[in-house]
Amino acid sequence: MSIMRRVRDITVATLNERLEKAEDPVKLIDQFLWSTREEIIQAERLYQQYMSHGSHLKAQWLQAEQLKEKREQQAMTALRAGEENVARIALHEKAASEERAVQYRELYEQTLQNVSELEDQLRELRSEYQTVYDKREYYAARMESLRLQQRMNARYVGSGVHGVQAGQQPEGMFRRLEDRISNLEHEAKSLREIRRAGQEFITQAGSTVQSVIEREMEQLKRKLQQEGWKSS
Repeated sequence: MSIMRRVRDITVATLNERLEKAEDPVKLIDQFLWSTREEIIQAERLYQQYMSHGSHLKAQWLQAEQLKEKREQQAMTALRAGEENVARIALHEKAASEERAVQYRELYEQTLQNVSELEDQLRELRSEYQTVYDKREYYAARMESLRLQQRMNARYVGSGVHGVQAGQQPEGMFRRLEDRISNLEHEAKSLREIRRAGQEFITQAGSTVQSVIEREMEQLKRKLQQEGWKSS
């Protein structure tokens, strides 16, 4: 799903067709330009927010990485001093820092992906805006010609000139609304499943972390012994 879901009555693909039916084509074009410009402004604001958020996530990730390395060094220092309990505490904090580092790195990478997608959308919006803006005067002159022709042939103008398939837009709107509600329901269900899985993980995490810490204790002891340290 894209970051910014565009909801606009007029697109470049349908602009020419709707110009043929519009009572005031220039006004329709100006409406398109205004709507697109508003979307560009909103997308630019969102882009700045994403960049700021990404910088924050990167800082948290790097901070957790640094703390992980620091706690490992503290555990080794404690072992050299014969303080195994202190070493275990340091290793426990190292494991927590390592987990945070992984989480923040994943969030940061996802943010970079979203920023890339948003940049593509901004390029598309700006291209659409510029395409119509450059041709606005031509469209205005073209539709003025059509107005004059319609006035000249007024007695031959039938009901089909302003015909609009009115039932299509509400139908499409409700289809989009149904999709959106279904997506929200799916997200809510997924969150409930994630919370249940999280509770199960917390129950198992204690023994797992303890096992990891004991294993790292042994690795650190062997590393220190290679450096000439003797366990008391």
